[in-house]
Amino acid sequence: MKSKISLAFEKCRKENRPALITYTVAGDNNKNNSLKILNAISKYADICELGFVHNCPVADGNQIQNSSYRALKNGITLKETFNIVKKFKKINLNKPLILMGYYNLIYQMGENKFLENCQNSGVDGLIVVDLPYPENRRFSNKCKKKSINFIQLISPTTSKERMKKIIKDSHDMIYYISMLSTTGGKLKVSPKKIIQNYNKIKKINPKKNLVIGFGITEKTISSLKSANGLVVGSLLCKTITNSLKMRQNPVTKLGKVVYNLKKKII
Repeated sequence: MKSKISLAFEKCRKENRPALITYTVAGDNNKNNSLKILNAISKYADICELGFVHNCPVADGNQIQNSSYRALKNGITLKETFNIVKKFKKINLNKPLILMGYYNLIYQMGENKFLENCQNSGVDGLIVVDLPYPENRRFSNKCKKKSINFIQLISPTTSKERMKKIIKDSHDMIYYISMLSTTGGKLKVSPKKIIQNYNKIKKINPKKNLVIGFGITEKTISSLKSANGLVVGSLLCKTITNSLKMRQNPVTKLGKVVYNLKKKII
């Protein structure tokens, strides 16, 4: 049986466009709005990523750190994150949802208990930023047994030999980090160069769904649309920040931003 993530990519391929993958932080700007935001953007996003908050997010830039800080300030917990997922999945059963975060919280809860919670709430995939290959193989296999996609990361500095091993061990989606930076950084390489690098990775196994993340904005998204999928996160976190400053509704604002992003890739 094909996963919801795999089916989402198939649908996008038939429509001759990349999958639009959104990232927001659980509990931002509060627990209720976090769910409302997910429901609003899922009308246009093909796959939703939800960050489970960590107080030392080593891969995240200012915008996502601000979102995480707001969520922590509002008292978000891992248990409440799973509740948000469960409520979202009751309304959006077939919309793939990926949890993204850091291994420390998984370790504290215990891998088996964490994966049970993922399964019970309806999580389709996991990105664990600081659990690299090959150290992640055992946990990745545990995920597979629970029908949860473990999403491997590849960066511009990953050697071809290592890349082949990662791709061989990967599940239904691989995440290509477009540049050496934290999230939300200004693109340090041209979209053309990113696509050239992307295509080299894609040649290793053309059947694998390979997505691009980091530095994707309203300005750059259309020039990267030959990829299987594009991840937008910092822009959405920044939109929440700006909405709160302007005393606007972040739910409505984010819905419009994701709608406009979708228009640029179809």
